[in-house]
Order: sequence, then C-alpha cells, then structure tokens
Amino acid sequence: MKLWGGRFDKNTAKAVDDFNASIAIDSRMYRQDIEGSKAHAAMLGSCGIIAAGEAEAIINGLDEILADIEAGKAEFSVEAEDIHMNIESLLIAKIGDTGKKLHTARSRNDQVNLDLRLYLKQDIHTIQGMLKLLLKALLDKAEENVETIMPGYTHLQKAQPVTMGHHFMAYFEMFKRDAARFSDCLGRVDLMTLGSCALAGTTYPLNRDMVAKALGFSAVSANSMDGVSDRDFAVEFISCCAIFMMHMSRFCEEIIIWNTSEFGYIEMDDAYSTGSSIMPQKKNPDVAELIRGKTGRVYGDLMALLTVMKGLPLAYNKDMQEDKEAVFDAGDTVKACMEAFVPMFLTMKVKKEQIRQNLKGGFLNATDAADYLAAKGVPFRSAHEISGRMVSYCILENKELDELSPEEFKKFSEVFEPDIYDYIALENCVERRSIAGGPAKSRVLAEIEKGKKYLHQME
Repeated sequence: MKLWGGRFDKNTAKAVDDFNASIAIDSRMYRQDIEGSKAHAAMLGSCGIIAAGEAEAIINGLDEILADIEAGKAEFSVEAEDIHMNIESLLIAKIGDTGKKLHTARSRNDQVNLDLRLYLKQDIHTIQGMLKLLLKALLDKAEENVETIMPGYTHLQKAQPVTMGHHFMAYFEMFKRDAARFSDCLGRVDLMTLGSCALAGTTYPLNRDMVAKALGFSAVSANSMDGVSDRDFAVEFISCCAIFMMHMSRFCEEIIIWNTSEFGYIEMDDAYSTGSSIMPQKKNPDVAELIRGKTGRVYGDLMALLTVMKGLPLAYNKDMQEDKEAVFDAGDTVKACMEAFVPMFLTMKVKKEQIRQNLKGGFLNATDAADYLAAKGVPFRSAHEISGRMVSYCILENKELDELSPEEFKKFSEVFEPDIYDYIALENCVERRSIAGGPAKSRVLAEIEKGKKYLHQME
C-alpha cells in the first residue's frame, strides 16, 4: 500500500505508477534527502514533538540506509514513486513504526524543495571550482601570448591589431562574470524551506532555525506557499548555465575557425581531436564542436523549466516534478564541457608564425593612419576619408599601407612625413593602445595580475 493510500480503495494502475514515478531521476538526491531527514528528526526530538529516543533511532536508521545505498545494498522501487518515499519506506522496514514518525510536520512538497536546494548548493560549489581551473588556464595562455600580435575582427573581417593574450583575457572577463552569476545564484538557493509543509505550514512548534543551522543554510523562507512553489532558484541556476554555455560556445567557435587550414592560428593536440572514418587526412576539433552543440541542449533545459512554471497557480503542482531533469542535465552538461575544454585548451599549439603571416591583407593599421593625420591637425572625418582612399589604392596596387613610398603617401596628404612608417608598424599600433582595457602589453599584464588576485580570492 502507498504511504499516502489511506483514502483510496484500490491500487493505482501500473501504468500510472510508471508514469508518476520520478525515482529514476531524483534518486541522485539520496544523500541530500537523508541529510534533510536527519536534521528534521533531530529537531522533532529537540522540540519534544517525538521522543528523543525515537529521533535517535530514526537518525541511526538513516545513517544505515545511507551506508547501504553507497554499498549498493539498497534497492529503490517505482511503487514508492520518489527518493523521499523510497528512503522513508526503507526506514520503516529497518526500524518499524518509529520510522513512520519521521514525516511528522513536513510534506514532500517542502522536502523536495529542500533536497534540490541542498543539491544545488553542492553543485554550484563544484562548478565554481571548475570555473577557477578554466580561469587559470586562460591566464596562463594569455601570459604566454602577450606579444603574439593577431588580427582583431569585427563582422569576421580583419579590423585592428590586438594580441592573442588580450583576446584570451576577453574570455577571462566573460567567465569571471559567470562565476559571479553562480555566486549570486547561490545566495538565492541558500534558503531553508522545510517547515512550509504542504503549503500552509504546521501547527507543530517547529524550530526551523535549528534545521537551517544544521544543514548550513543562512536563512529560512518567509512564506510557506512560496516555500513549496518557488522554483526561481532552479530557473536561475539553469540560466547561469545557459549564459556560461553561450560564452563557451563563442570561444569554441573561434577555436574551430582558428584550427582550419584557411586560418591556421592553432593546432589541436592529437589527444583532443578525432579523425574521419573515410578521409585519412582529417583532424577534427570534435570537442569544441560538441561543446558548441551542447549549448543548445542547455538552452532547451532553460526553456523547458520556464515553460513548466509559466502557468502554475500557487502552491505545489505535480508539473514541478519536471524541474529536476532540466536542472541535473544543465549542471551535468556544464561540468562535462569544462572537464573536456580545459585540457584541450591548454594543450593546443599557438602557431605564431602563421598568425604573423595572416596579419597581411587586412589593412589592420588603416585606423592608425587616420589617427596619425588627426594627430597632426587633420579633422578625423577627413583623415578617415584619406585613409580609406589609400586602402582602395593599395588594393589596386596589391600593396600594404606600409609598402607605400613617401611620394605615394604625399599624394594623399602633404601632412605625411617619414615617421608614418613607425606610426603604423603593427607592434606600435598595439602598444599605443595603452589606455585602461587596451591591448598594450603592459595593460594586458596588469589585467593578468588582477586576474591572479581574483582567483586567489575565489572561494
């Protein structure tokens, strides 16, 4: 008989059992469920709601069940529906009727909310630890490439010279924001909702603060209806995952492009590449491509949960059972992608000579030529026009700007002097951009040092 079956005259159909059960998904929360139940039992005993000896028996029984589960000795059943009733059924089987007192003053509605919050607190800490490794990898690669001049792009067309170190530090900023977002999310996950019961709280004199302290929560929920029906924290977690994956996908897209023979900026390590079943010459960046693809999967998780929640009245509804699969999948995907990406990134070879060759042909110093004229008093809009006409001329003559003769420069403006060659040298174009946030070596190194301090302060 179901633990909730008192008012029913017949058993549920097997098809309903199979459809209704969530144990295949939520069984991974067994540890959180047991932790929450132990804290609840201890509080019930402390408050005199059940006898102290009964609370002790329940806690000892739960410890034994945890050991059985981790030793592979416990079996979960579909008939018990979910992790909560599976644990309770195992407890009753182990210690008898005393086990039936565990569920006093709580509901599965507040129990599952508690379990998911406990699970996400741990998952966010794990993700933050992996993010720290990713951020360190970016700092290491950036430091190795503070002098590796490469084209910066807009519209995927060569635009202005930057360094690869500066480019990597742009992703450092993105992933640093992701770390901050997960930390902010953790603050809203960190709320103890047990005691909300089904939706209206309880008449028992609970000590909710005692449970919160035992489980490491910083506060208790303020409204019992919100306590059981809130899934904002889960939506926010998946949103953090989705934004992170968007950044990861953008980075992987660039790595994929750079890895092509047309660009040739990098070469992937053999251990993080795959081959073709028919084309023997192929060396494919499958890790980066899979991460790019899995981004859509996490977006789907976010849209799934938003859609589940959008029409639900207060308070708990069975629809919310669909939350965990999306939450688990998003977190698992993020962790799997980081685990594969970091070593792939650290082992990829930067082909500096090839990058140097690819600096040609994009007129990366055209803006600097205009800035040169503006610095000598030519209005910038006029300087922009002159530089544009010089680019058109160079295209017709198959030349770079720095290959023009002094006489050719003079044809476009009498303001040009021999110092134009030094001014538009790509190294100098980069180094002159030494304002805060710029690609000059000194600025990038300063940001790397700030990044190292940031990592040291990360929890």
